[in-house]
Amino acid sequence: MSKPNPKKSAFREWLDSIVFAVVAATLIRWLFLEAYTIPSSSMEKSLLIGDFLFVSKLHYGARTPGTPLQVPLTHQTIWGTNIPSFSTLIQLPMYRLPGFSDVKRNDVVVFNYPGDPDEPFEDPAQGNGGYKAFPVDLRTNFIKRCIAVGGDLVDIKGADVYVNGKPAEVPAKAQFYYRMWSTDLLDDRFFENEDIQDYSSYPSDSLAPNKFLYQIRTTPQIVEGLLKHPFIKDVKHEYRYAPTSTEMGLFPAGAKQNPDFWGPIQVPKTGLTIQLDSANVSKYGHVIKFFDHNDASKIVVDKNTISIDGKAITSYTFKQDYYFMMGDNRYESADSRFWGFVPADHIVGKAVFIWMSIDPNPKSILNKIRWNRLFRIID
Repeated sequence: MSKPNPKKSAFREWLDSIVFAVVAATLIRWLFLEAYTIPSSSMEKSLLIGDFLFVSKLHYGARTPGTPLQVPLTHQTIWGTNIPSFSTLIQLPMYRLPGFSDVKRNDVVVFNYPGDPDEPFEDPAQGNGGYKAFPVDLRTNFIKRCIAVGGDLVDIKGADVYVNGKPAEVPAKAQFYYRMWSTDLLDDRFFENEDIQDYSSYPSDSLAPNKFLYQIRTTPQIVEGLLKHPFIKDVKHEYRYAPTSTEMGLFPAGAKQNPDFWGPIQVPKTGLTIQLDSANVSKYGHVIKFFDHNDASKIVVDKNTISIDGKAITSYTFKQDYYFMMGDNRYESADSRFWGFVPADHIVGKAVFIWMSIDPNPKSILNKIRWNRLFRIID
C-alpha cells in the first residue's frame, strides 16, 4: 500500500502559486498582450499621458526572445532600481511567430526605438549612437503611428504628409499649428472649453482694433468647431517655410529640410536594391551597417561610399522591411523625421485599447480617473 504524499506546507503552497503566476504572466506578456503606459505627449490627443494600454502581440506575431537571461516581467532594469535586469552572456537570433496581419499604414504601433533616448545619435553615418546600448528586444519602447511601410516614398510639404505622391490619411486627432483670427478678445476659459492647451496671442494691431490673432495647436476636428463661432473669422494652417540650409538633428544628416518640409525618401523593404551614390549613402548608410543583419565591424561608412571587408560596394539589397513612424502630436514628437526608419525586428505589437486612464494633473481627486477613456479602442 503506497504512502500518501505529504501535505505541502503553507509556504510551499504560496511559493508554487507565485511561480505559476509569474510563468503564466510571462507567457501571456510574450505571446498575447502586454501592458504599457503613455509617458509623453507625442501622441496627444489620440493618446494622453497617463493612458494605460494593452498591446497585442498576436496581430504582427510575437518575437522569440533574443535575450533569454532576464528577470521575468522586467524590461531594462529591476523595478525601482538602475540595476540591469538582463545579461547578454547568451544572445539568440530572433524569429517572429505567425501573426494576424502585417504592419499597415495608420496602425498605432509599439516598437523598440532604434536608439537610446539618453544618447541619440548625432551622425548616423559614423555610428555615434545609443542603439548599441541594449539588445534589440530590450531597447526603449516607443509608440507612434505608422505613416509608411517598406517601399513607400514619403514626402512632407508644408507639414502635410504625402505617401507615394498622394496625401496621407490624417489621423482624426492629429495636432497642427494654426493662426486664428477672432473679433473678440479671448480668455483662458474659452480655450479650456474648446480643449486647446497650447495657445498664444500675437501682438495687437492698433490699426485693426477688432482683430485678435492667436497661434493655437489643435486638431482639424476642433478647428471645424471653432469656425462655428460667429466671432472666429478665420483659422489657417501654419507651418515653417521651406528650408534654405541644413537643420541639425534631422534624418538624414546634412539634408536641407525641417520637420515641415522633409524628404522625399523611400522606406527600405526586403529585396529592394539601391545604388550607393552619395545621397543614398547618407540616407541608408547607418541602416546597412547597424540594422540590416550585417556584421557592423566589417562595414565602413563615409560620406560617399560604403565598404564591406575593405571593398567598396556600388549597390545594396535590403534584408528586412522597415517603417516610417510619426506621432499624432506632430510638433511634440521625436519620430522618423529625426532618427530614421524602424526595422521590422524592432516591432513589438499593435496598440489595441485603453484599459485605464489617470490624469497626472487633475482639477480634483474626483477627476483623477478619466472615466470616458476606459476600454476605448485605439484607432
